[in-house]
Amino acid sequence: MRMVSVLFIFVLIMGIFMANLPQKVNASVSVSAKSAILMEQKSGRILYEKDAFTKRRIASITKIMTATLAIESGKMDKDVTVSENAVHTEGSSIYLKAGEKIKLKDLVYGLMLRSGNDAAVAIAEFVGGSVDGFVFLMNQKAKEIGMLNTHFANPHGLDDSKDHYSTAYDMALLTRYAMNNKQYREIAGTKVYRAPNPSEEWDRVWKNKNRLLTKYQYCTGGKTGYTKLAKRTLVTTAEKGDMDLIAVTINDSKDWDDHIAMYENGFKGYDMTEVLPKGKIEIDTKSKYNGKLYLRNSLVYPATSEEMKNFRISYKIPKYSSKQKSGPVGKAQVFLDGKLIKEVPIYFQRKNVKESKSGLMDHFNHTFLSILGVNTNG
Repeated sequence: MRMVSVLFIFVLIMGIFMANLPQKVNASVSVSAKSAILMEQKSGRILYEKDAFTKRRIASITKIMTATLAIESGKMDKDVTVSENAVHTEGSSIYLKAGEKIKLKDLVYGLMLRSGNDAAVAIAEFVGGSVDGFVFLMNQKAKEIGMLNTHFANPHGLDDSKDHYSTAYDMALLTRYAMNNKQYREIAGTKVYRAPNPSEEWDRVWKNKNRLLTKYQYCTGGKTGYTKLAKRTLVTTAEKGDMDLIAVTINDSKDWDDHIAMYENGFKGYDMTEVLPKGKIEIDTKSKYNGKLYLRNSLVYPATSEEMKNFRISYKIPKYSSKQKSGPVGKAQVFLDGKLIKEVPIYFQRKNVKESKSGLMDHFNHTFLSILGVNTNG
């Protein structure tokens, strides 16, 4: 009987202990995808990932790159003459006709909303001079963005090459880049688009295949994909308050539900925190820099409530030089849990810079200074 009482007390104590342990935000997320990622757009921080760095076939989410290059070409208002080659592209189609003229802008809408493979080839031939020329541009842009585990072999994502692949992480990087373009954001988030159709008595009306735009109130855009080998792929974006998130799943039979689950977990578990406010920096450099150092932009970073007290900042400022009239003279290093997460340039000018409202760091006593040329720990 005594042993039972002791066991009961032990179980009770353990239950209380476990209940008060800080819970990892990712613990409640479970997705069916082979690869998945949830990324915060402004900072690029990964809030959740599952095998996100494995190379896989990606199907029509390829078209995010195709749309990006089309928009950046500066030819969106130009007419494209559709080729026989484009018309006979297999798979999903917007039913273009050989010889017809259609604006590049309309092709991009047909590409993104209806996943038209014929539109993808028409865009590639017009922007790149040929499909091969466009594929070269795709891979060049991928390198610029930092998509290190990606290679494109076509502009649409069909399973016609083993050398066409990416990762969930790389596709999140691409989407983060694309979402900085206003026109891309507008197209990706359009629910219904009407395109002129001069050869017929009716306009083309395209409804977006991205069901999350109507299924989830915070969704702002994205791109669907499917092939027999890649299975279902999906990239979406969502915005709630001041937080913008990107979700990517590859080979996922429950992608709509998984994207919502990742978004809800991210919005619930993280807050956008102003770690560094822009404006004047109040630090003593024991030099003529005093009162003349400032940050041009604030640093906002997603963090859990448990993490907010774990930010540290180190200011790296060289010795004063009379030759330095303005521009960056140092950097502020931001650490979270001891890991460097961001470096922000520090600028100097002789005119006074307006002080900004104090940010998060003013509320904690964990900030430390490491001034190059001032103390021995620099």
